[in-house]
Amino acid sequence: MPRAVLTISSRNYSSWSLRGWLLCKLAGLDVGEEMVSIDSPGQRAELLLLSPSVLVPRLTHEGASVWDTLAIAEYLAETFPEAGLYPADKLARAHCRSVSGEIHSGFYNLRSALPMNLKARHDSFRLFTGAKSDIERVQAIWRDCLERYGGPWLFGAKPGVADAMFAPVATRFVTYAIPLDPVCGAYVKTITDWPLMREWTRAALAEPEEVEELDAEF
Repeated sequence: MPRAVLTISSRNYSSWSLRGWLLCKLAGLDVGEEMVSIDSPGQRAELLLLSPSVLVPRLTHEGASVWDTLAIAEYLAETFPEAGLYPADKLARAHCRSVSGEIHSGFYNLRSALPMNLKARHDSFRLFTGAKSDIERVQAIWRDCLERYGGPWLFGAKPGVADAMFAPVATRFVTYAIPLDPVCGAYVKTITDWPLMREWTRAALAEPEEVEELDAEF
């Protein structure tokens, strides 16, 4: 039996579940998964960005119950320091926490206009003005990190917390065919080629559940 359980919801739609799962995998944690039905009113509201949820992702491990992706990241970093979830350098670590916090608490226009949907593909997509500025800001963060730390991941040679936090954004850019500069396009490919992302995506594509509101043709 696994020593830990991660409570998640839809692999196709839930960006927060994806982040929590990636963090556990990066930490090397032997974790089982417990699914919350997307038919649950609270979870449906979370997926539609109507209200936050304390249900997912939630990590239960050795007596601890931790929810919220950044709280999970901090817990895993403390519990498994050898995994190197954050950069070793103090200044880089502060930078990583800053950009991870920014994507965690901001970018509402991007998240509402471009909901995560791994099964969908749009050849073209009409963007709202607010979403455009969010997309520009994401690309600015990525370019800065990739130039400063050398890539191919945001903070250097291996994936970490920031990559887990921005991975769902990369999938959105693929789903909605968002034009990107070459540097950011290469980073999106790094994310989509990531074996962990491929594993999650395969499971998402096999899910039968659908949320009609998130499958609408915009």
